[in-house]
Amino acid sequence: MGAEDPAPAAAPPAAPATTSPSAAEEEEAGKSGKRTGWRVKAAVALYVLALSAFWLGLHWDFRHKALSKAEEGLVCMCEERARMLQDQFAVSVNHVHALAILVATFNYEKQPPALDQDTFADYTARTSFERPLLSGVAYAQRVKHADREAFERQQGWIIKTMKHEPSPEQDEYAPVIYSQETISYIEGLDMMSGEEDRENILRSRETGKAVLTRPFRLMSNHLGVVLTFPVYLVDLPPDAKEEDRVAATAGYLGGAFDVESLVENLLRQLAGNQELVVNVYDVTNHSDPLVMYGSEVPLGAPSPSHICVLDFGDPFRKHHMICRYRNKPYVPWNAITTPSGLFVIFMLIGYIIYAAWARYDSVKEDFRKMEALKKRAEAADVAKSQFLATVSHEIRTPMNGVLGMLDMLLDTELKTTQRDFAQTAQVCGKALISLINEVLDRAKIEANKLELESVPFHLRSILDDVVSLFSSKSREKKIELAVYVSERVPEILLGDPGRFRQIITNLVGNSIKFTERGHIFVQVHLADHSNLATEAKVEPVVNGTNGHNDETTAISSSVSHNTLSGFEAADSRNSWENFKFLLSHETNQMPYGTDSENVTLVVSVEDTGIGIPLHAQCRVFAPFMQADSSTSRNYGGTGIGLSISQCLVELMRGQINFVSRPQVGSTFTFTAVLKRCEKNAVSVSKSALLHPLPSSFKGLSSLLVDKRPVRATVTKYHLQRLGIACKSVATVELALGVLSGRYGTLLNSMHRKQPSLLLIESDSWGLKMDIPLHTRFLEMKQNGCESVFPQVILLASEESDKMKAKYAVDYVITKPLKASSLAACIFQALGINITQANKEKHHGSDSLYGLLLEKNILVVDDNKVNLRVAAGTLKKYGAKVKCVESGKDALELLQVPHEFDLCLMDIQMPEMDGFEATRHIRAIEAKAHEQADDADSSEADSMARKARWHLPVLAMTADVIQATHEECTKHGMDGYVSKPFEEKQLFQAMKKFLGPSTSS
Repeated sequence: MGAEDPAPAAAPPAAPATTSPSAAEEEEAGKSGKRTGWRVKAAVALYVLALSAFWLGLHWDFRHKALSKAEEGLVCMCEERARMLQDQFAVSVNHVHALAILVATFNYEKQPPALDQDTFADYTARTSFERPLLSGVAYAQRVKHADREAFERQQGWIIKTMKHEPSPEQDEYAPVIYSQETISYIEGLDMMSGEEDRENILRSRETGKAVLTRPFRLMSNHLGVVLTFPVYLVDLPPDAKEEDRVAATAGYLGGAFDVESLVENLLRQLAGNQELVVNVYDVTNHSDPLVMYGSEVPLGAPSPSHICVLDFGDPFRKHHMICRYRNKPYVPWNAITTPSGLFVIFMLIGYIIYAAWARYDSVKEDFRKMEALKKRAEAADVAKSQFLATVSHEIRTPMNGVLGMLDMLLDTELKTTQRDFAQTAQVCGKALISLINEVLDRAKIEANKLELESVPFHLRSILDDVVSLFSSKSREKKIELAVYVSERVPEILLGDPGRFRQIITNLVGNSIKFTERGHIFVQVHLADHSNLATEAKVEPVVNGTNGHNDETTAISSSVSHNTLSGFEAADSRNSWENFKFLLSHETNQMPYGTDSENVTLVVSVEDTGIGIPLHAQCRVFAPFMQADSSTSRNYGGTGIGLSISQCLVELMRGQINFVSRPQVGSTFTFTAVLKRCEKNAVSVSKSALLHPLPSSFKGLSSLLVDKRPVRATVTKYHLQRLGIACKSVATVELALGVLSGRYGTLLNSMHRKQPSLLLIESDSWGLKMDIPLHTRFLEMKQNGCESVFPQVILLASEESDKMKAKYAVDYVITKPLKASSLAACIFQALGINITQANKEKHHGSDSLYGLLLEKNILVVDDNKVNLRVAAGTLKKYGAKVKCVESGKDALELLQVPHEFDLCLMDIQMPEMDGFEATRHIRAIEAKAHEQADDADSSEADSMARKARWHLPVLAMTADVIQATHEECTKHGMDGYVSKPFEEKQLFQAMKKFLGPSTSS
């Protein structure tokens, strides 16, 4: 136990060894903290001092700018007042000058003088309103000493001085002989008796100008000056000598100006008069300026002032206007609040920096996450664009084959129904392509990047295409679908055909969707003619409807109306009366301003569908909005069509509106401003038409049986487009009478020619008419009149084969009518070979056929269907086509020299895409150019070879994103052709490379 006692005693010495480093660290930390605290305090003090200096500097800057602005305003107001004062004084001087001329004229040029004191006093009193600033005017005659006695004897009084004492002898005198009534007391006083007056009179007659005295108190106790103007016996030139002026002086006209009244009236008229103090001085003697207006007492508080020089017409007298602020310009509040606010802001910034430093790590981590999210969002945006491009490409590639095969199918011999089916399928395919573009259009509209092109297009062909697109659906629903374009509308217009077609397609598509009976009628007129028609009768419109406040009152009745189908239309302005009124303007050839390059069209789409409910009419043009939730379930659609249509109409500088009545129908009307085409553009556009109308029917006549005048007008419109004259009757009985010659008047209007065609509407000829009609035909055949029998064609909305079996007719045309299907049926009725007609049409045109004839074209595409379509399309127009399936095969054929005139290159191909292949082609051409330059040949031969070796390469792809077009240009391609092919697009793209000028 004893041996263990020393251990606890040894423990205490160890304690200081373990505690002293800790204390030292604390002490060092305390000193470091104090030093850091002093540094922080010093930094804070310096920061506060710097901010205080900044506050003072900013305050001085704001104060200086405010004072400078006040001085600028003072200068502007003072200059304005000085200018107006000079102008008003000059007007008064002109009146005195005019009075001097009057005295010279009537007192000296008339013998005897026509002027005396009474006349002068009366005249000056009556005309004093012209001289409101003059207290009075007087005329003093120049009298030499030798003539004084005779003058005094003539006047009956003696010449007196200003003190009313007899004037002493002197060389000459200037006694007042005429004076205004207000200063008649100066009559007889010698104006030259005063020293200053004498000097002014001498100066005025020597210079011929108005001379002013120094300011003095007038009788009104106002400060004023006397204006002296010389009166000469004869007219003197402006450069007359002094001695000539003195010799010609007859007297002196003087007037007393009330300067104080002049300045006060001026200041009273101007705004800001209360802010300024204006003084006018005579500073002829700079050491002793004389006050003409204002107080002589200097302003107590110093303030900015401005001096303006006044020119009153007397070069000897100098006058100044001095303007001051009445009160000292105040220091604006922002000179205090802004620096103080910035001081607080910078103090807060210092605190924020301190707080931000403490959270640096966490913020850095958040920043890293945000960067990652940003990259992810950018990648998603790129993926979206790539997805749109990929979807567009993948859909367009098979559609290219579908449309190409349909195009080749249409070049074969087909029946009328088969041709109609093929053309409708072709139009539907093109509509599908347009729907793909519509998805991109909405994004462009939201980004304000949608632009319209301006190219010539055929309006009537566009409407025919729209009819073809919706023909099967209209036949399925058994509704009338018709188009009418006014004859006054130009055949070729300049604008964006694709967007115009898009608007019409959207409106007609909506009408087809919501119409179960009746009709859909598209009309196109000129704006001025349409206004003439609609101004005749306009019903009140409330919230987009024709005055119906209750939907139950808008139910259509069963009464037949004079419309396309007999059903009531929503807009009564499209009635038969107004329609007939428009037709009268076409036949009367009414002028409509052909000098203007703009053409404003009014397009209306009328339907007899379910209409739009009243509560939904305010949101019709809102995107992705429909009348109610059941609309999309019952009829389909997204509600985007009308929104896009409204944007497109506004881009065409037009407007769109509608009239709708529930359970009656809707009529959408829009305007579009297009341009006229020049004659050369019209010819090019006609030659570029894909389906131009034949000219084989000119001179033919037809007879139409239709009991509805609107529908008959539409049918005649299509026949007249083909060059066929047409007359209409209401019943079959009337038609039989015309054919038998009983109605000679109607036959005379047809130039006494028997009609070649008899067209009958199906609802105008029932089954009971078959027997009488054929009985009449048999009687005419037995009488030997078979040569004059017309071909009987039935116009029906059902299938032609069924209707032909049901009715005893030669041919049936399935509605809706369009010129191409009508022409095809008439070709068959008249026994004309359609294929031959098409060949003659192509060979006779100078469009794509003349461009591609005997041209060697290389087509590169990895898709065999696309190769087949491209080859068939190009061969149809006379081209020699070579097809390869890869870029490598194309390079083997394009080694210089080669015989190809043009190459169509697909972009997306395996192994070697179109961009890489084009780069290799350009490299081969560049190498050939270098070899040609090294060879000994003339410069002309070298240039010719270079031009020959540059092969035009057109990109051929189904990707229509703009970036692809830019990439094509960047990689050396010469143009761009999108799939599916369109002949018009091919023509425009190849014309500059294969045209006549290029060939030469």
